[in-house]
Amino acid sequence: MPVRFELVIDCADPDRLARFWAAALGYQLAPPPAGFATWNDFYRDLGIPEEDLDDGADRISDPDGNGPSIWFQQVQDPRVVKNRLHFDIHASGARTDSIETRRQRVDAEANRLAGLGATITGALPNEGLDHYAVGMKDPEGNEFDIN
Repeated sequence: MPVRFELVIDCADPDRLARFWAAALGYQLAPPPAGFATWNDFYRDLGIPEEDLDDGADRISDPDGNGPSIWFQQVQDPRVVKNRLHFDIHASGARTDSIETRRQRVDAEANRLAGLGATITGALPNEGLDHYAVGMKDPEGNEFDIN
């Protein structure tokens, strides 16, 4: 039986990253658990101190229920090394599509995400493969790829 899991991303500004990644992945801001009007009401019920609560969003979920939920956990420590885990967003289409068509799709998605606050770091080397990908950073500098 598969294990259910939630992906947790440490960050400085959970609301900013939750909104960025919801738009990037086609996710939605996660609704609070049943019986709670807000996530802060839920957190209060867990005993989280008021000074640790923030009014912004910090969780996103797949509206179809297929992908993992993602929690953006606020931490004070800045990220100082390369990510050990990153998203690969597949935007190019099928391998049977021409490389030029796939390149256009990847570039279009990279530009869309740049418009949402990401940074394009450049095309990734393809080393002679029939492949095209663009490296990017989210609004807090976390690396991800569009391919």
